[in-house]
Amino acid sequence: MNNISPINYDVIAQKYDARYAQDPLAGVSRELHTLVSNSQARDVLEVGCGTGHWVIELLPLVQRIVGLDFSFGMLEQAHAQNNKLLLTNGDANHLPFPSASFDLVLSLNALQHYTDQRAFIAEARRLLRVGGALAIVNLDPHIGRDRWYLYDYFDGVKAADLRRFPSSGTLLDWMLAAGFVRAEWRVADHIHQEFVGEEVLDNPFTQKGGSSQLALLSDTAYAAGMDRIRAAIADAPDAPPVFVTDQWLTLLVGWNS
Repeated sequence: MNNISPINYDVIAQKYDARYAQDPLAGVSRELHTLVSNSQARDVLEVGCGTGHWVIELLPLVQRIVGLDFSFGMLEQAHAQNNKLLLTNGDANHLPFPSASFDLVLSLNALQHYTDQRAFIAEARRLLRVGGALAIVNLDPHIGRDRWYLYDYFDGVKAADLRRFPSSGTLLDWMLAAGFVRAEWRVADHIHQEFVGEEVLDNPFTQKGGSSQLALLSDTAYAAGMDRIRAAIADAPDAPPVFVTDQWLTLLVGWNS
C-alpha cells in the first residue's frame, strides 16, 4: 500500500506558522542576520518562502527582499501579515527573474519540496551577482544523529526523508558543479524538545498538516501512527513515555566568487 499522498499547502497554510510559536529557530535567525551583514546583501530572494516568516524578519535589514512560493495559500497568509511584502508565485526550477538580479538567494527548510533540487542550485546561481551567495538551511537525516518521535511512530516517514532530503555532501557537490567557487557548512540550529505523555498530542508537529512529513502520509497511515502514540501512552500510565525531538539544522552557503 502506498502511504504517501501529495501535500496541499493551500489547505494547511492557515496553521503553518504554529511551528514558529513553539520554536522560533533562534539559531537560524542569528545565522541569517550574520550572513546578510557579512555579504552586504541589498537584494534578497527567498525561494519557498511559505507564509513569509523569514521575509518579514529580514525586511528591515535589506534594500529589497522578494518571497517566492508555489502555493497561493501560503502567499495569501504572508500578505495578510504584511501587505507591503514583495511576493510572487513561481516554481523553484524556473525562477522568473533576470540573471544577476540578487545578492543573496535563500532556501530555508524548503529544498525537499523542489522537483529538481540540483537544477534549482544552478538556477539560483544564475540569479546571483558576482560575490553573491546561495544559502540552504535544511535537515540532513543522512548524518544519522537526529532523533525524532515521528520516525519512531509513523511508518515510512524516515525512509521518505532520506529520499527527499539530499545529504550535505551531495549539496556541496552540486554547488561546486554549478560553478560556485567556495562553500561553507555549519550547524545552524539544534532543536531539542521533550513531550511527556499526552503533551505530544498538542505539539503542532504531531498534527497532520503540521509538518511535511505527516502531511505526505495518507489518512490511513497517519491514523495508524496516532494509534501507536496513544497506545504507548495508555500502556504506561504511571511512567508516561517521553517523545523526543532532537534535530540539527544545517547551513550550506555557496559563494559565486
